[in-house]
Amino acid sequence: MKKYYQYFGLALIMVFSFYYTEKIAAIILNKNPLMVTINNEKASYNVEAVNAEINGDYITPGINGLQVNARESFYKMQEADVFNKYFLVFEQDKPDISLEDNKDKIIKNGNKLLNKVSIILETENEVSDYLKANNIKASMLTNLDDYQYNNYFEVINNEVEGFKSLENTLNLNKENKHICVINDYNMDICLKHKNYLIDPTLKLNTSNLKDIKSKIGKGSIILINKNVSLIDVKLLLKEIKFKDLEIVYVSEIISEINNN
Repeated sequence: MKKYYQYFGLALIMVFSFYYTEKIAAIILNKNPLMVTINNEKASYNVEAVNAEINGDYITPGINGLQVNARESFYKMQEADVFNKYFLVFEQDKPDISLEDNKDKIIKNGNKLLNKVSIILETENEVSDYLKANNIKASMLTNLDDYQYNNYFEVINNEVEGFKSLENTLNLNKENKHICVINDYNMDICLKHKNYLIDPTLKLNTSNLKDIKSKIGKGSIILINKNVSLIDVKLLLKEIKFKDLEIVYVSEIISEINNN
């Protein structure tokens, strides 16, 4: 029993020793002139988070803020020993109202502060061939029968009966973005798996191109019906380019990660 108390005492001494060593190191670091400069300047480089907007059952994603990590920034500037804003290291700061805490809400738009749109395809056809040949990003509704590993397109689980099976396959292949394009059949299972619920902003069919073109804007998520002609899709792409919008995957347009 005596040895037990000795070991316990030594353990306590080691714990407190590490604690106080860390505290002393932090005090010394914070007195370093470079660290003082970083701490004085960091507030002017921090970026405020933008809250997600909730309107009834719907949500528009927000954007994370950026907070300077003073210590990591110091280590990057340490060699030159001079403050350089280009060496600042930032951490993501989640909004108070975030998509991540409201996955029961339905996303109709990506963030409207970004010059981005997304395209969702229902199936592989001449449209998908054209997009692939021209390196244009799109997301693809996928079932068990037509799933292809490492496809060019971002994969969205469109199964109902085999939802869990395809979900497991996507997880195994590290391709699962946990996104559902909701319909009358998959809402419950998508909610159960806590996937992001997407109801596309615009739905292009064989007869509404003119209307869709006029409504395209920042954050639009566009579902292209499998029967839409390649000619109409090319006109759609031309309009997107004219409005200076970047085409990204759905997972990118709903992401709250701040890449600025």
